[in-house]
Amino acid sequence: MFVSSSTERGSAPVSRFSVATVQVFLSEVAQIFAGKPFEPHPIFRGGHAQTLASFAWPRRFRLRAPGDEKRLFEVASNTQVLAHCRWHDNRAGHPTVVLWHGIEGSSEAVYMLATAQKAFRAGFNVVRMNLRNCGGTEHLTPTLYHGGLSEDLRAIVKELIERDGLRRLFLIGFSLGGNMVLKLAGEDGEHSPKEIIAVCAISPSVDLAASGNSICQRSNWIYHREFVRRLKDRIRLKGRLYPELYDTNDLQLIRTIREFDERFTSVAHGFVNAADYYDKASALRVMDTIRVPTLIIHAQDDPFIPFAPLCDPSVGANPYILLLGPERGGHVAFIAAKRSPADADLFWAENRVLEFCKLAHLAF
Repeated sequence: MFVSSSTERGSAPVSRFSVATVQVFLSEVAQIFAGKPFEPHPIFRGGHAQTLASFAWPRRFRLRAPGDEKRLFEVASNTQVLAHCRWHDNRAGHPTVVLWHGIEGSSEAVYMLATAQKAFRAGFNVVRMNLRNCGGTEHLTPTLYHGGLSEDLRAIVKELIERDGLRRLFLIGFSLGGNMVLKLAGEDGEHSPKEIIAVCAISPSVDLAASGNSICQRSNWIYHREFVRRLKDRIRLKGRLYPELYDTNDLQLIRTIREFDERFTSVAHGFVNAADYYDKASALRVMDTIRVPTLIIHAQDDPFIPFAPLCDPSVGANPYILLLGPERGGHVAFIAAKRSPADADLFWAENRVLEFCKLAHLAF
């Protein structure tokens, strides 16, 4: 398994997490995880098989949480996002995991529900976030979501700290949400709120242009077609809610995510075009300035989010980042051949992320 964690010293800016302390911590974590390598399920070995199996795996019925609190966060003027929160008694006395989903997902995505359940059982409060418009919230904002809206995450973190008095936050993002949490951490750099203890990303799309090119490959038609269908369905609804903002005529001409972003996403957020959006919204631009303990898990056989951008020197040279790159695992899947004794289930990446948060909670 590809594992990367910088051993360079003295080159990073000042941070409340000293380079030496974080390096020792990440080195110890890497050793622990080396004893728990990812071995793919024998029936689902390839990237496509892993990815598709993770969607079909029969675990959703066990993950419902009817007692969760629904809460709206105001992240910008006239813009709210919906969260599902599960609190322990004396919430301020417990660490809190905040989860963000991927493209066209929601707080109800099975990986969100599963990670939330495991985190709560481990003693964490859990906040499952929806991006703008997701989870049936198109009416809560005239805008669209995009992969670089780190300012939304920043507003949510600020409210959790100031209103709820939370003092130990762990940010976890999946796919597009992974790009967003990494972008937030990179932008904040050494000025990251002291309450953020660690950041984790599973299968993050840190280079949106590369991801856009990959998803369009013929081998990925099954995913791409579904994403485009969902995006078009959503923009039709936005057009009905805000007809003065969205012209939804000739939607049949849009065949790719890039074409959708060219026509809608980039325009809605003031980018010059899709290329400008992809460049400015990609976490890879700022990952060299991440200054909180960070775990990234990304399979080398991810079928539509390429692993190659994570080989960029800005990632490998950053002593605050531990990158795990198993040869197999698919996209936000990582269904293991067998369950490790301390793991809750077969979903290896979810279990490693939770273990990382628990170790960081003890270490810092």
